[in-house]
Amino acid sequence: MTISQSIILSIIEGITEFLPVSSTGHMILASSVMGIEKEDFTKLFEVAIQLGAIVSVVVLYYKKFFDFKKWQFYIKLIVAVIPALILGFLFADQIDLLLGSPTIVALSLILGGIFLLFIDKIFFYPLKKDHVGEVSYKNALIIGIFQCLAMIPGVSRSAASIIGGMQQKLTRKLAAEFSFFLAVPTMAAATGYKLLKTFTDQPQILQDKNNITMLILGNIIAFIVAMLAIKFFITFIQKYGLKYFGWYRIFIGLVFLMLIKMNQIR
Repeated sequence: MTISQSIILSIIEGITEFLPVSSTGHMILASSVMGIEKEDFTKLFEVAIQLGAIVSVVVLYYKKFFDFKKWQFYIKLIVAVIPALILGFLFADQIDLLLGSPTIVALSLILGGIFLLFIDKIFFYPLKKDHVGEVSYKNALIIGIFQCLAMIPGVSRSAASIIGGMQQKLTRKLAAEFSFFLAVPTMAAATGYKLLKTFTDQPQILQDKNNITMLILGNIIAFIVAMLAIKFFITFIQKYGLKYFGWYRIFIGLVFLMLIKMNQIR
């Protein structure tokens, strides 16, 4: 992977990580188009640049993240992340196998897109929770369970947790924001585990100066782009809902299937 390719992937990560469109699917598609081989460093890079996206959430919502008087907020995030930690630990190998199936990614994109076309009507409630303090521990746990659907490549962690939030009568804005908050411990755990495993099993990868340069640059780019994407997303869904993301997912999924049929993605 070249530096220019790493920059493109970092931009894609920053744009797609918090949108309900599957960052995994976009990474696979972009890597295939650019001819990037799935080497050990490439796999590490695609996970590690999530750190930059994580920091963008903390910076944008620093008042909530560092308001230690409202300690219940942190407990709710812990409760919500527990299902993903448990299932991720138990089924890590099976998840890796699924990541190797572009067809599953494509079908997940399409099916998830169809669902997003109708989500605003399915979860329409006259009264909805509009403040993070209104999210109960039960709400947090159920949203965390929904998030586990994202272990199927192409589902999208953001889409799954937003759907979970709306099912729990959160407004679109609050569901999206809670999805952002939940991403911090979830992605931090996944990224930390990947970095630790690489440092333990393949230390030579992190001893390469070129690799370190790409990781640092990738995280900086993902941070900047993710901040812009989050601001755009919150404004967009309040005005238009989620159906346009549904159409986009269906389009990308069909592109995936076409490239798979042409043997451009394997």
